[in-house]
Amino acid sequence: MKLTTQSLFEQCYGKYAIAAVNVFTMEQVLGLFSAAHKCQSPFIVQTTPVARNYAHPEMLLSMIDAASRLYPDVVYALHLDHGNEDHALAAIASEQYTSVMIDASHDNFETNVARTKNIVRKAHVKNISVEAELGVLSGVEDDVSIEEKYAKYTNPEDVVKFIEQTECDSLAIAIGTSHGAYKFSGDQGLQFDILKEIQQRLPTFPLVLHGGSAVNDYEIERINRFGGKLNAHAKGVDPFELKESIKYGICKVNIATDTRLIWARVHRTFFNNHPEQFDPIVPGQVYTQAQKDFLIKKFELLGSIDKIRDFK
Repeated sequence: MKLTTQSLFEQCYGKYAIAAVNVFTMEQVLGLFSAAHKCQSPFIVQTTPVARNYAHPEMLLSMIDAASRLYPDVVYALHLDHGNEDHALAAIASEQYTSVMIDASHDNFETNVARTKNIVRKAHVKNISVEAELGVLSGVEDDVSIEEKYAKYTNPEDVVKFIEQTECDSLAIAIGTSHGAYKFSGDQGLQFDILKEIQQRLPTFPLVLHGGSAVNDYEIERINRFGGKLNAHAKGVDPFELKESIKYGICKVNIATDTRLIWARVHRTFFNNHPEQFDPIVPGQVYTQAQKDFLIKKFELLGSIDKIRDFK
């Protein structure tokens, strides 16, 4: 059953969070739907503009649709991640997405409001939820690259004005995370003071955490052992902090880096240990299972296992 993100958030707010997983390939799609079926967990499947260019929207959306038919009991939203106006309008026009993100966070406040409001107006006509972003995250995700010195935390005072003026359905906020494998510089972690103040001002409004991957040390070590050159000090979001953020309004946790690290670890390890192999099917099957195993643990951490019953 495909729902809007708003429908998911109305049920989960303050109790559990929804994993929002970026997908590029068949293996990722299959692993995600299979994990959700096993756990009876609601989820959000996300495509980025880069993913749509890589696989072509028709191919990408057809894979997702096929997986939903293989697992007809799953509950999910189909979301466009990090879109500009053109991307968001294309997703709205397709009538397949139930949620879109308009990312105008790099603009000044007034321009961000105007661009977001335009997408909200057009999306709501078709019962499509809209996620916006206020505050800028550093790091690298697809073709978005922001240096740390240009990142800034979300101002709680601006949040109320922004939501009132745009009427967006959820808001991605900057509270210390970044895109990519290096989430934090130092040990500051999530900025709970900002998160708590936003919730005090808007006690039921759903908030979104971008850069929500954990960046497991094991994955980094295995990748580097078999030829990788990733930063050994890469650091993700602490699982305890991620779980703690749910009570303060975080309803959606974006996950991309972790699944990419698993992909790199599986394939580097497999071809190192089996240099005579060249068939993509065998490591592909290993990766699909690894993706499934990882997401089951993520659903458990976010508290969403067996929560499909909330929507039946």
